[in-house]
Amino acid sequence: MNSISRQCNDLSPPSSAMCLGKNKRLTKSKKGSKKKAVDPFLKKEWYKLIAPSIFAEKNCGKTIITKTQGTKIASDYLKGRVVELSLADLNNNEAMSYRKIKLCVEDVQGYNCLLNFHGMDMTRDKLCSLIKKKQSIIEANVDCRTTDGYIVRMFCIAFTKKQDDQLKETCYAKSGKQKQIRAKMVATMSELAGKGDLKALVKALIAGTTGEEIEREASSIFPIKDCYIRKVKVIKKPKFDVTALMEWHTDDGQDVGANVAPAIASENVAGAGGRL
Repeated sequence: MNSISRQCNDLSPPSSAMCLGKNKRLTKSKKGSKKKAVDPFLKKEWYKLIAPSIFAEKNCGKTIITKTQGTKIASDYLKGRVVELSLADLNNNEAMSYRKIKLCVEDVQGYNCLLNFHGMDMTRDKLCSLIKKKQSIIEANVDCRTTDGYIVRMFCIAFTKKQDDQLKETCYAKSGKQKQIRAKMVATMSELAGKGDLKALVKALIAGTTGEEIEREASSIFPIKDCYIRKVKVIKKPKFDVTALMEWHTDDGQDVGANVAPAIASENVAGAGGRL
């Protein structure tokens, strides 16, 4: 009997005293509840992109960055950003729309990001339009050092063409001829980069006369056409110098003074005892 009564006592419902302190989280909100939606753009701010003075259009766009908070300074996160722009937009010249210019943020002054040259490329559609059958593609690349300490890697491309009185359908160049043309390309690109600073190099690349020069020099070896500096990469930069950067953003035009109004001929007035 004692064992039966003991079992019955175990099956009896717990007293109210035993239930105190249980289910503590019933009154609290669930863990991981949804936070209040905040517009992320309220924490952002816009900075102007200022292109170097060698381009016609200085204000070339805007970039966005999270506002400075504590140790996270906005300008530090902007430095080193690379933007890719069309040369047609930078120089207001639609004929150069196949050229892409890469500019890198070097310094931040106020809400202005000062850009410097970082590279150049050619659009894919332009490159594909040049490649055809029954001709040879000749490519060369070289690493050059400018006088101001930049190391740039330049890529050149050219295509063989038929001679004026040629009847044969194809115009493939033998490997020996291609090697000679490649040597001409490397020599011309090395001379172009080595004779001046990066600013002079960029001006020459924008003008686009280097390809024609290579065509003239290689014409004695094998006739070529559509010669372009296809790509330019800045491999190594010298130590950052604000003065050197500001030279990129100052106008090249010399101060020739303001226009002076033409002199007005005054009437002669008779003096005391003088002639008219």
